[in-house]
Amino acid sequence: MKKIVYTENAPSPIGPYSQAVSAKGEMLFISGQIPFKANGTLAGDDIVTQTEQAIKNIEAILKSVNASLNDVVKTTVLMKDMEHFAKMNEVYNKYFGESKPARAAYQVSRLPKDVLIEIEAIAVLN
Repeated sequence: MKKIVYTENAPSPIGPYSQAVSAKGEMLFISGQIPFKANGTLAGDDIVTQTEQAIKNIEAILKSVNASLNDVVKTTVLMKDMEHFAKMNEVYNKYFGESKPARAAYQVSRLPKDVLIEIEAIAVLN
């Protein structure tokens, strides 16, 4: 069974998709989160601030279903420039610490709203 997940503590989708979808109450698929605050404003113009906001958006969605970053098993990181990789990793490590999920990271030519980063996640729910 599929359940649409939405929280006002993360930005509303900017297109025809859901913030997240729960599958059979066991898996949570979180759409790519860009660094906008819940009020719709861009968090900042540097990779550190934007990475933090994207992860905070993922955290807000997880919290809405009583989960946390510890429940994330896979992420995909899309960046405008791989030159940002080291700084992104510093922020990413701060949030995921010892509970690091599997991950892929890519450089892409352009992201929605011309942001520097987008992160999607898959979590296993208890």
